[in-house]
Amino acid sequence: MATLVVLVLLLAGVACEASRVSVPHKHGRSGAGFIRTRHSEFVLHGSPFFFNGFNSYWMMRVAADPTQRNKVSDVFREAAAAGLTVCRTWAFDEGGDTPLQVTPGVYNEKVFQALDLVISEARRYKIRLILSLVNNFKDYGGRPRYVEWARKAGVPNINGDDDFYTNPVIKGYYKNHVMRVLTRVNTITKRMYRDDPTIMAWELINEPRCQSDYSGNTVHEWVAEMASYVKGLDGRHLLEIGMEGFYGDSMPEKKKNNPGYEVGTDFIKSNLLKQIDFATIHAYPDIWLSGQSDGSQEAFAERWVGNHYADAREILKKPLVLAEFGKSSKDPGYSEGERDEYLNRVYGEIYAMARRGGSIGGGLVWQLMAQGMESYYDGYEIVLPRDVSTGGVINRQSHLMSALAHTLLATPRRDHGDPSTSTSSTPALWRHRRHGHKQRRRGRKHGPRSARPSGVHL
Repeated sequence: MATLVVLVLLLAGVACEASRVSVPHKHGRSGAGFIRTRHSEFVLHGSPFFFNGFNSYWMMRVAADPTQRNKVSDVFREAAAAGLTVCRTWAFDEGGDTPLQVTPGVYNEKVFQALDLVISEARRYKIRLILSLVNNFKDYGGRPRYVEWARKAGVPNINGDDDFYTNPVIKGYYKNHVMRVLTRVNTITKRMYRDDPTIMAWELINEPRCQSDYSGNTVHEWVAEMASYVKGLDGRHLLEIGMEGFYGDSMPEKKKNNPGYEVGTDFIKSNLLKQIDFATIHAYPDIWLSGQSDGSQEAFAERWVGNHYADAREILKKPLVLAEFGKSSKDPGYSEGERDEYLNRVYGEIYAMARRGGSIGGGLVWQLMAQGMESYYDGYEIVLPRDVSTGGVINRQSHLMSALAHTLLATPRRDHGDPSTSTSSTPALWRHRRHGHKQRRRGRKHGPRSARPSGVHL
């Protein structure tokens, strides 16, 4: 019986792949309204596109509750008023009481309609979306839930969560989810998701990691396969991986820039894939180097962002987004003034790197919430109507990034795309942080739990 189940599942995976070809899609000639890339910058309608943005991962789940969905509209309205133009959120949920995907290929229409609402409201407030398609971690189901589904279905040789990247049945589950999301017809806008320019980009997976292969090759092969699959379904939207920025075996000399351990990804190799349109990094030196001195954390953070900025310009020749950063109220000695100072430094470096030319398109702070969402608080929440001074910091950055795009349109920079003309490729993101103030990251983020020390080869 188990063998029969496996055979049925494998055939279902083949059917999902075949459906990719049979689904009609008119790509169109101009792709008007879609954000594109040109060399190492984002463009919209042929002009430079710089942005200030935010994360709000919770939107679909909250929108699924009719008594709470107004919070989605509230955050989009407040974000738009602060000049924020890009939001990153989840287009997956395999966990909790009301998941989007209940079992492989079985979806809760109520929750899908909640995602319809999120996209519709983003469009209403002229905010672009980056939609992530699965989580690496067990939060919201994620990679572990896919593996659990396969194990319960009797799929043989399931050894652990890393089978997500290699098992053909599990990969079939994921591809089916991709197809269902990209070809979904929004019940509000009546547009298929893949035809909607409100969506800026798809993200393959939030923070991929692989304990069984620290070289980065296993994740890379999965990224290559899934990136081709996504682009086969949707040739107009941008695509990114969702990586934190950890280096792998393709350029071993760069692994010294990892925070003392590796997570099984290869930032350079995977982002060089032609199907990947831009690179992302996350920056959490306080958790990655937990227990180390402020000076060590500062030095690491400076190298981390600077090296990736240089890599995006000189090796990848693609845009870079600082896709997650923030400051937790759970840090010892925290104050709103400390947070504002921290965000000012990060924003200042994003702006300075963007002005120097090439690579960085913007940053996405972690994270915005509405009033009355205490059960979702993780220490990093920013509630704009409440946190007035932080809102002012965000607003100023939004105006600076918008003005930069207009300035460059009027007066093209001489050093665009030429690393040799940049005054510096190493930012000083944390260089002026107050000494003696220790940061400790709390909440949903994960440190070296699924990692190995750098230099340890299995």
